[in-house]
Amino acid sequence: MSTSSFGKVAVLLGGRSAEREISLQSGNAVLKALRRRGVDAHPFDPVDQPMEEILKQGFNVAYIALHGRYGEDGTVQGALELMGLPYTGSGVLASALAIDKWRTKLLWQAVGINSPHYAMLNAESDFEMVVKELGLPLIVKPSREGSTIGLYKVMSAEELPDVYRSAAKHDPMVLAEQFIEGMELTVAILGDIPLPLVRIEAASGLYDYEAKYLSNETGYFCPSGLSAEQENTIQVQALQAHKALGCEGWGRVDLILDKSGKPYFLETNTSPGMTSHSLVPIAAKTAGISFEDLVIRILELAHVG
Repeated sequence: MSTSSFGKVAVLLGGRSAEREISLQSGNAVLKALRRRGVDAHPFDPVDQPMEEILKQGFNVAYIALHGRYGEDGTVQGALELMGLPYTGSGVLASALAIDKWRTKLLWQAVGINSPHYAMLNAESDFEMVVKELGLPLIVKPSREGSTIGLYKVMSAEELPDVYRSAAKHDPMVLAEQFIEGMELTVAILGDIPLPLVRIEAASGLYDYEAKYLSNETGYFCPSGLSAEQENTIQVQALQAHKALGCEGWGRVDLILDKSGKPYFLETNTSPGMTSHSLVPIAAKTAGISFEDLVIRILELAHVG
């Protein structure tokens, strides 16, 4: 496809979620890559101007580089569909489901996708019972945040009430999850094709916000070091998990491989990061896809409502 055929492209970046700063990094990286390929691309921050300006300014397609709420949760996707404007990534329903870790788990359980045991927390929860059911350590996180914002590793029962209250500041829906010790992996998906797995090694042992975006000690390994058979099995299951939510275009499925070799799927990201630390570009590079080719391919797969 000729890059001129895309017309005028709005790169949606920034936004008003807790992931704004990461979105600005992703969006600017995408914007520069598109322009290097001759695409008529322009930044569009929904914080600075109302969404209807996209039509008034004559844009033909939207590249969504927004992360988190009001960008990755179906709201922007719905607005763009009402405008009749094609956009990258998944549609309204898949975006809304995938950002909600609790409802993702419910759907995955229904189709046989393995995921860690969990409990939903609220102020009246029996925290001692939660610890008995899930064991220690356990993970606590907001159900509808990304970039591991508000994620905590709980080492003792006494910590849990305070950790719950901290997580609840980000989202009233809070998830406590069984801690799975093992190998952190992610599967990038482009169209219907899973890319090579990326293995992540956080120096602290927890791939949290600091390990993702601030630390220079986090290791990313692609190829992952798994056997071809094991990698293929995980890729097939990741694609199944991706499609079970109705995701399309592109995305990233995160999982833990326990010491027995059993995968536990954690979540699907429908608008993954595209920063210098981001995982999808790492996987694409191993597959022989440059960053510029990657963003062009994502644009080619734009969703038409």
